[in-house]
Amino acid sequence: MAMATHFTFPFNYVVSEGSRGRGSFVHKLVRAVASGDSVAPATSEESKVKLGGSDLKVTKLGIGVWSWGDNSYWNDFQWDDRKLKAAKGAFDTSLDNGIDFFDTAEVYGSKFSLGAISSETLLGRFIRERKERYPGAEISVATKFAALPWRLGRESVITALKDSLSRLELSSVDLYQLHWPGLWGNEGYLDGLGDAVEQGLVKAVGVSNYSEKRLRDAYERLKKRGIPLASNQVNYSLIYRAPEQTGVKAACDELGVTLIAYSPIAQGALTGKYTPENPPSGPRGRIYTREFLTKLQPLLNRIKQIGENYSKTPTQVALNWLVAQGNVIPIPGAKNAEQAKEFAGAIGWSLTDNEVSELRSLASEIKPVIGFPVEYL
Repeated sequence: MAMATHFTFPFNYVVSEGSRGRGSFVHKLVRAVASGDSVAPATSEESKVKLGGSDLKVTKLGIGVWSWGDNSYWNDFQWDDRKLKAAKGAFDTSLDNGIDFFDTAEVYGSKFSLGAISSETLLGRFIRERKERYPGAEISVATKFAALPWRLGRESVITALKDSLSRLELSSVDLYQLHWPGLWGNEGYLDGLGDAVEQGLVKAVGVSNYSEKRLRDAYERLKKRGIPLASNQVNYSLIYRAPEQTGVKAACDELGVTLIAYSPIAQGALTGKYTPENPPSGPRGRIYTREFLTKLQPLLNRIKQIGENYSKTPTQVALNWLVAQGNVIPIPGAKNAEQAKEFAGAIGWSLTDNEVSELRSLASEIKPVIGFPVEYL
């Protein structure tokens, strides 16, 4: 267990002495202060978990950055300097509050998806600027390979990964995932993931939107090379529990594969921000309709009541409910500093078993909205 050591400088930080040797981080910290360098706020080892059977450790909650640079689904179809500054604020505030795991993808914000600027490019820029200020900053990056029909063979995975690394301005990433199963060529894609590990381009590999059968097949294929399948990233929230119903969650638990939950607050529907009179704008308004939001109100009211007992917001309760399922890392999307700070407050405390069960029961009365098209295949 890491030991917390307190230092008093012109500012106060809590730093951890890790496995690299007692005092090694402390010595670097002292040298940095003596030389006038800035020191990044440290993330406690107790706030991290291993990702599946890999050696990679990430924070118990991550940040999704799909909306950064996007103007086709998010941001009311426009991207500007104000939203860029807000995204930068979300990045820095996440790190300042102990969340250092960020999930992006090559298609987010890309020209292929009619975006304004690549999310990977923005994340890479933010990382570079952060490390210029805090040279010792530790940031975990996950990105994804798009299984486009014209991409064939294991080489396509390595080529795409190297393009992602160029945009991210990194020599390697922590987690590389297949964004969705391809129409064909999936065995080649999995071989490409294994190649990426062996070439030192990634620390861990995962999949996304994989059914139970596809998940098991991917696990076994990588296992033959001695490479663990670290994660399966799927749509999972209190009001969208398809991973439980399809056997994906149980398979993840059985195989030791971490379930990374995207849309964990149902794209804002579980925050309490939206009501039948004030539905979300853009494409989300066609999913979370006035009729759906009307049926959602009893659950939202109970979430709010429970949150008040802990001085927590509905958003934090909904995220904590997911963490309570075990072997789940939620990655809510943060557009600004306020959201990032709120997300960080979702961990470090726990709902009771009775509260978890009660919310599940209430949510079961609501017909879920649509999910990702391929997850049942």
